Amino acid sequence: MSIPLVIRNMLRPELDELVGWAAREGWNPGLHDAQLFWATDPEAYIAAEQDGELIGGGAITSYGGEFGFMGFFIIRPEFRGHGLGDRLWHARRDRLLARLHPGAAIGMDGVFAMQDYYAKGGFVFSHRNLRFQTEITEPPQRTPDEEVVPLADFALNEVLAYDRTCFPAPRRVFLQGWITQPDALALGCRRNGRLAGFAVVRRCQDGCKIGPLFADDASAAEALYAPLAGFAAGGPLFLDAPENNPAAMALVQRHGMSEVFGCARMYLGPAPVVAQDRVFGVTTFELG
Repeated sequence: MSIPLVIRNMLRPELDELVGWAAREGWNPGLHDAQLFWATDPEAYIAAEQDGELIGGGAITSYGGEFGFMGFFIIRPEFRGHGLGDRLWHARRDRLLARLHPGAAIGMDGVFAMQDYYAKGGFVFSHRNLRFQTEITEPPQRTPDEEVVPLADFALNEVLAYDRTCFPAPRRVFLQGWITQPDALALGCRRNGRLAGFAVVRRCQDGCKIGPLFADDASAAEALYAPLAGFAAGGPLFLDAPENNPAAMALVQRHGMSEVFGCARMYLGPAPVVAQDRVFGVTTFELG
């Protein structure tokens, strides 16, 4: 007789375990990701347990019931190939639908090899988000005609309002932690006294990742990129850029970044309307 699979809410220490698995898979999580992810939505983390042992898990983040995001999906290697991941994935999808308002969309960044599988689960391809990498030996030159300041110089409500143009739902709890996390730098671009873009770079197990990088245009994005890259000097820097923003593709090419990974952004339900031309770097593949 096969051992039954138990699907339940995850305990906080188990998320640390999941992050450890992700690190071994090469996902390169940020130093404080587990703490920040849990604080965003503690009910989002779903565990798969067999015979009292954690064998897999994933996130089903709800942003106020207005938008959901599926990410952080992982099964321990020795338990793959037996249909357990399939059961966990469908259970997560259905649980997240139950957590959202009727008609709310769900997004995900799925690896290309699994794109057909996710399509069978109702998800429709939107665009590719591509991970780029470069080695920062010295900081790039800053754009002299743009003013870049600590993001804390702006009122939180102004940052939240800008973020809302680039993300499908309000995410105050997440952003409050994300832009003030340790081992990170959060900056804003100021034009005519208003916020024209903002970005965060955080230290990861290997180098640093930029995310998000939101900006009015290429000039503001370039102005933010330079000091963020300076923060990462001496190691690798990663940026997850959306292929459907030509200016984002131009930025990574301009800085000699190489494509090292990618995901298909897919949606279950109506694709959200956001300012795609402002998105130069997505926040995370795990929470959107």
